[in-house]
Amino acid sequence: NAYIPIPGDKVTIGYGSTTYEDGSKVKMGDKITRQKAEELLGNKVNMFERQVKSCVKVPLAQNEYDAFVSLTYNIGGQAFCSSTLVKKLNTYDYEGACNEILKWDKFRGKPLPGLTKRRQQENKQCLGV
Repeated sequence: NAYIPIPGDKVTIGYGSTTYEDGSKVKMGDKITRQKAEELLGNKVNMFERQVKSCVKVPLAQNEYDAFVSLTYNIGGQAFCSSTLVKKLNTYDYEGACNEILKWDKFRGKPLPGLTKRRQQENKQCLGV
């Protein structure tokens, strides 16, 4: 069932999708099966992987790549590619780029505990700790 994960946020379905493959927006009342949710997740991950690859110009270890794709899934490709994180990464500042992940824990300018925890996990994954 479609839901709003945070009051005031976008309507979401499955594993955090706000749109379907055709670009249409998820609406309250929408329902999908677990299989459809997993298909949608796979398609979205593939899209975000392409976006990460399009703007990252340096080699990545698997743990770094996975952390950046996870972040991009949440913040979007445009935000990721135009971020200070990518600027640092493309100058081979891997540690600085990984630490930039921690700054993406806000919703409407205020930190959210769930986002803070997710960013801390992505940061550790990125750093390989």
